[in-house]
Amino acid sequence: MGEFENIDLVVKEGILILTINRPDKMNALNVATVEEIRTAFRRVYDDNEIKGVIVTGEGPKAFVAGADISEIAALNEMNGRKFSENGQEVFALIENCHKPVLAAINGYALGGGCELAMACHIRIASSNAKFGLPEVSLGIIPGYGGTQRLTQLVGKGKAMELMMTGDMISAEEARSLGLVNHVATTQDELLPTCEAMLHKIIAKAPLAIGMVVSCANAVYTPGENGFQTEANSFGSCCKTEDFKEGTAAFLEKRTPNFKGE
Repeated sequence: MGEFENIDLVVKEGILILTINRPDKMNALNVATVEEIRTAFRRVYDDNEIKGVIVTGEGPKAFVAGADISEIAALNEMNGRKFSENGQEVFALIENCHKPVLAAINGYALGGGCELAMACHIRIASSNAKFGLPEVSLGIIPGYGGTQRLTQLVGKGKAMELMMTGDMISAEEARSLGLVNHVATTQDELLPTCEAMLHKIIAKAPLAIGMVVSCANAVYTPGENGFQTEANSFGSCCKTEDFKEGTAAFLEKRTPNFKGE
């Protein structure tokens, strides 16, 4: 998978590790990198060998330290809107992925980096990680879904404070707010912690995992009745072979063998 310039892809025991690899730029997201992420996640959707994804950044300093400011500085109203919509579209691919996606946040997650982490289903940070949406310092606002996802994750009051001040917060504060699920003590523990959690998740019924994603996202989908989405998804689960296998395994006191069918 060496056809990309700005990201590295490695598959390990069914887990795709997607690394943003621009360490000289603190792994900042430029348009080309966002497009490579789009291509990679389209592959995740289609490749049955990939059971889950970890998104991380290259090096010890930054997950993604923001967007490429030189590109942003050239935007006007018309292409600025398109710039935002394009990023939102790519990050929606991550958020709506039917396979589990974890962010392994190994350092600064600022601006677009924080937005990328929030698009993932679960976030695990190293203790040196820092989070923030400092866009107002540039005269703009978060444009890749940050105003929506931060508010969903930490509540309106704290989200308004963080976005209006542009302040950075520590990994521990992010955990206490619900922005991060867990904090790994050291960077060496970060990827193994993510891998252990993903292996735990992908041992479960994959169709059910995908429906959990759809139902949880329905909470924030305007016009969608999340309870009805849940009932419909529950019914769909009941017709699967995985449902038959899972219930049979429970009754027979054995480990289920799910096939995603």
